[in-house]
Amino acid sequence: MSKSGPIFKPGPISAKPLGILLNDVFAEAYAKQGFAARELVTRWAQIAGPEIAAHAEPLKMQWPRPVEGQPQEPATLVLRVEGPMALEIQHSADVILERVNRFFGWSAVGKLAFRQAPLSRPRGRKRPGPPDPKAVAKVAESLTDIEDEQLKTALARLGAAIKRN
Repeated sequence: MSKSGPIFKPGPISAKPLGILLNDVFAEAYAKQGFAARELVTRWAQIAGPEIAAHAEPLKMQWPRPVEGQPQEPATLVLRVEGPMALEIQHSADVILERVNRFFGWSAVGKLAFRQAPLSRPRGRKRPGPPDPKAVAKVAESLTDIEDEQLKTALARLGAAIKRN
């Protein structure tokens, strides 16, 4: 028997989460929009509350140029707001400012600016429930030519759902 070299056991796999690997990429993109921390964007619904977050989202932060010898002035948070809700969100400006500054832990944002535009994220659509069993039975009665019961039931459900919409 010939003697071969030492046998190496594979070590533990040190897979890193994708968020950690892409941290620098995202940090640079958010920094270009004036966000010092991306958590304001990623946790917007928790910070602003679900009512406000459903109709507004942070677009960018505009920081005034620092003046030598003067303390840093607070930033302006620019929010993208859906058209019909812009006035309501504007009336909630004090609440939004309070929540954002509480999140940062200091008065980072002094005022809000609004841009009316559709939100960038798609809204979650509510899935309709199953069609009414009476409507399904009524459609099934008209499907006399179909012999396969499973196919007949599926077509009846489809027909009832189409009629409902």
